Amino acid sequence: MSNIDNGVTEAAENKEAITSLLFQLADDDFLYAYRGSEWLGLAPHIEEDVASSSISQDSMGHAAMYYKLLEELGVGNADDLAHLRPAHERKNSIVTERVNGEGYYMETPNYDWAYQVVRSYFYTQAKKVKVESLCKSSYRPVAEAAVKVKMELYYHRLHWETWFKQLLSSTDVAKKKMNDAITLVMNDFGDMFSFGNQKQAIEEYKLIDSEEKLKENWIASIEPVFAALRLDVPPIPENPANNGRNGEHTVDLDEALLTLSEVYKVDPVASW
Repeated sequence: MSNIDNGVTEAAENKEAITSLLFQLADDDFLYAYRGSEWLGLAPHIEEDVASSSISQDSMGHAAMYYKLLEELGVGNADDLAHLRPAHERKNSIVTERVNGEGYYMETPNYDWAYQVVRSYFYTQAKKVKVESLCKSSYRPVAEAAVKVKMELYYHRLHWETWFKQLLSSTDVAKKKMNDAITLVMNDFGDMFSFGNQKQAIEEYKLIDSEEKLKENWIASIEPVFAALRLDVPPIPENPANNGRNGEHTVDLDEALLTLSEVYKVDPVASW
């Protein structure tokens, strides 16, 4: 049976749309998981160290599933797709590649926990919206993968929402840091729901809901929390300066990929 069966045609442009969407999903989780892993040993307390590390591990597992689907489509080896592609071929959103703060892990990290909380909460809510839509995708393999992701995502969302509400209900200093973090995260959130130059094809083949629908659902999903905190939901920027879905990235991604590929390049034929 063809890998591009299951309710969609085998047209070349269809495969291109599926491939683009899978890269967006995989690269998002790959970079998000990596940035989360940099908090190992640096989280506010030991329980959080364990919890956030588990979330990062789950997210890397989700990325691996999507890369495996790409491998099954004949795009390339899953591990190579994850570790060896240059920055201009990556389709992750800008917010997932941003550093956690100043300094470097294991050297002089001066990371911003408020930023980690806001990025993780907003990203996880966006991921939840996408995954719920993907469960109804016309491309059955990604729909089946989404069902698996959805089960774990419930706890991820609950975890970060709890942190988000607690810190914004805490001291004036905590509130200030959180509001500053919201501004930083939203400055990079303009491409989160973008499909880049594959928008028309992705939406036409009903691989996932439209960009506009996903944005609406994301806003609706966080409105109750913001209302309870007496805050307005920040607007999603229009026409971002960099659209990661089209391979437009920051220097933060280049530096992240150097670290992510360092060990893999030592022995690419090994079993990872």
